[in-house]
Amino acid sequence: MRKRLRKPIKKEKDFSDKILKILAQNPNKGFNYKQIGATLELDDTQSRNQIIKDLKLLAAAKKIIETEPGKYLVKAISQDYYEGTIDMTGRKTAYFICPDFEEDVFIPTNNLNRALDKDKVKVYVYNRRKGKRPEGEVIEVVERAKTDFVGVIDIQKNFAFVSTANPKMYTDIFIPKDKIGEAEQGDVVLVHIEDWPKRADSPFGRVEKVLGKPGEHDTEIHAILAEYGLPSEFPIEVETFAQKIDTTIQESEIAKRRDMRDTLTFTIDPKDAKDFDDALSFKKLENGNFEIGVHIADVSYYLEEGTILDDEAYQRATSVYLVDRVVPMLPEVLSNFACSLRPQEEKYTFSAIFELDAKAKVVNQWFGRTVIFSDQRFAYEEAQYIIETKDNTIPIETSITGSSYVVADEIVEATLKMDELAKILRRNRMNEGAISFDKVEVKFNLDKEGEPEGVYFKIAKDANHLIEEFMLLANRKVAEYIGKQKKTFIYRIHDEPNEDKLIAMQNVIAKFGYKIDFRNKGDISKSLNALMEEVSGKKEQNLIDTLAIRSMSKAKYSTDNIGHYGLAFDYYSHFTSPIRRYPDVMVHRLLQFYLDGGKSVDEETYETKCLHSSTMEGLATNAERDSIKYMQVKYMQNHEEQEFLGVISGVTEWGIYVEIIENKCEGMVRIRDIKEDYYTFDEKQYALVGATSHDLLQLGDEIYVKVKNADLVKKQLDFNFIRRNN
Repeated sequence: MRKRLRKPIKKEKDFSDKILKILAQNPNKGFNYKQIGATLELDDTQSRNQIIKDLKLLAAAKKIIETEPGKYLVKAISQDYYEGTIDMTGRKTAYFICPDFEEDVFIPTNNLNRALDKDKVKVYVYNRRKGKRPEGEVIEVVERAKTDFVGVIDIQKNFAFVSTANPKMYTDIFIPKDKIGEAEQGDVVLVHIEDWPKRADSPFGRVEKVLGKPGEHDTEIHAILAEYGLPSEFPIEVETFAQKIDTTIQESEIAKRRDMRDTLTFTIDPKDAKDFDDALSFKKLENGNFEIGVHIADVSYYLEEGTILDDEAYQRATSVYLVDRVVPMLPEVLSNFACSLRPQEEKYTFSAIFELDAKAKVVNQWFGRTVIFSDQRFAYEEAQYIIETKDNTIPIETSITGSSYVVADEIVEATLKMDELAKILRRNRMNEGAISFDKVEVKFNLDKEGEPEGVYFKIAKDANHLIEEFMLLANRKVAEYIGKQKKTFIYRIHDEPNEDKLIAMQNVIAKFGYKIDFRNKGDISKSLNALMEEVSGKKEQNLIDTLAIRSMSKAKYSTDNIGHYGLAFDYYSHFTSPIRRYPDVMVHRLLQFYLDGGKSVDEETYETKCLHSSTMEGLATNAERDSIKYMQVKYMQNHEEQEFLGVISGVTEWGIYVEIIENKCEGMVRIRDIKEDYYTFDEKQYALVGATSHDLLQLGDEIYVKVKNADLVKKQLDFNFIRRNN
């Protein structure tokens, strides 16, 4: 007898999530089952009955409210709705970052609902099952992180599209014909997103500015600035205001200040510097101690609160140091002239003056406004020559004057004594648990057209440390002086390192035979210092330096003092660079206000200013990094036929990252371009494994590569694998 085939039972659809989404998107509007059905484009009886059932179940579970018979509203505060930030991946998916979750919530592409990277959003998080990563859907974009984007325009007959090189920007931008402006086909443009209609695939925008043709030097540098919303020039009214400031030194103003013009004073700066923020003075006292003055440009004297110049400086918050230019916080008349502590010129300064004994212990301190006269300007290389040789004749090859010259004996003596004291200060800091990051800086020799001719590395030496230690001393003592009075102040804070990142770093450095001691806070800093010393000069140094820096928390500005972990200071502020950092200007103003007996200022007002300053610093850092990447790509473009020895600095499922040893340029060798074997990624070994040979390509391995592609717009390098370095 033949078995009767059972009809498959139709599984009832569950519309709960869709109902919640509709109600959440319309939080002030009541819906009945018919309106829900119409929104979902469902009009069959079975679906409607299911909607009625689901509405009742959701109301019973107190996820929605029945405001009148058959009408429902989403609950004002639901445990499944959260506010947070979108973090896009390069694969058109995202993670939702919210302090309520230990792990980030995954957002698939079709659940982004017009949210872009770093947007503040409201998200519905699906029922979280054990062992499964929570998933979410964007219900509302609360606040756009940015609405201006840089990209290349593709003009059609009646409209245009702008596509960006940013891998996290997953959509192009639609430009109506009447909003293309002066742009021509293929131009790099700055566009502003005006709207993103519900049924549109792309946001609608307008062209704000034409930046130039792709690949042209100025175009790409301006594109970097525009991408981060950073200005490239000052508004004309700001320049005009700055030009009208009286920058002459007045006897009436000198009378209000401590006169230090007769005290031996000099500056030590990079050889190409134009803005000299700081000077040091030196005097040997009769009791055998030393008076060291840290003199900082008195920017706040010229920069008056409430002026358009001050507003502009606050908005910028920092100077931006790109690979070929500086975008200053202050117009040149102040940054390079009036405020710059140039040699053989009288200048107004704000000073921290210390009496130190032979063991570099601070015996006395004084803070206040001064007037100085700089006797000498040194480049770091010249001061370093004096420290190394004890010689007072600067040779022509070291001199920034273009010829050999003799330095006064008293300046040589002062330099050597301050170097001695700085070394004690540094040693004491390290013993207290400070971490020494002397990361190698990549610099370029540029020709007159801004083209890279060569690469060199900037390494911190004794002369750099001399300046650093006295700047750190001033920053610390100013913060301590106000901090102990419990008055509102601007601190530079640095939290303890992220343990998860340290563990991830440990997994990588273990492959090179290194380890970190996790027993306590002090052991971590000591073992990190030992690690930095051990890797110094080795092929893996740059990789490990970078990993160590990434494992650290980011330093930031705040009125809430938690100390500075990296420097091992309980109190720390930024006092020493007001020409290029707005927080230092605020520190000067607050310090003077408190020296004059002022009461504690409003903390909330200054915390807002701290947040803005930290944000702008982050944008400037990103722009600086992008400009270096751009110049590295440009440099490598001119060396396409050359073989380079590199070290594997990263391993992924799609290939290996290789850092060239002689110039620190990093690029990718894609897995398909390694022809010597068929390689696959082994996550446990963090390596590529050859299918036939079982050979490994892993972190720290040296290989020879050639440039395959140098993309100036995306700032990316692709390499061809040539051979291993055996």
